[in-house]
Amino acid sequence: MNSGELAKQAGVSRDTLRHYEKKGVLARPRRARNGYREYPAAALERVRLIQQAIKVGFTLDELAQVFKERDNGKAPCLRVRRLAAEKLSDIEARLQEMLAIRDALQSLLTDWDARLKQTRAGEPAALLESLAKTALPIQEKSSQLSRTWLRARKGRKVDHD
Repeated sequence: MNSGELAKQAGVSRDTLRHYEKKGVLARPRRARNGYREYPAAALERVRLIQQAIKVGFTLDELAQVFKERDNGKAPCLRVRRLAAEKLSDIEARLQEMLAIRDALQSLLTDWDARLKQTRAGEPAALLESLAKTALPIQEKSSQLSRTWLRARKGRKVDHD
């Protein structure tokens, strides 16, 4: 099938297919006489696999390494399992961070509601300024973890401390 057909069936763009090829998670297809890419039927399953793996947190670089091992006759199952366990651990850490942020925001809103009740209409209550005097239970390292995770989910380069 050509790239347009594959892209449509997989629910991705042609640019995504080219990106997958560049990253090494999708084999480069043969070219027809007219120069169009011609993918084997198995490419659809590979693209669907990639999409599902991305949804649970795998990066394209991780998938490329796993596929390379597998294509070289190795069984990367333990590596895949370890990577998935790391993803779960990261999610659990982010959940704890999000719960702390939720609790902090609930407390902050209660404080701001009290400030607003004591402030005359049209006068500033200095809500944002109060943040500078508030000790939030959110650690900079935790917030950085979330930003790193979000960049990884978007396929951007991830910095590690």
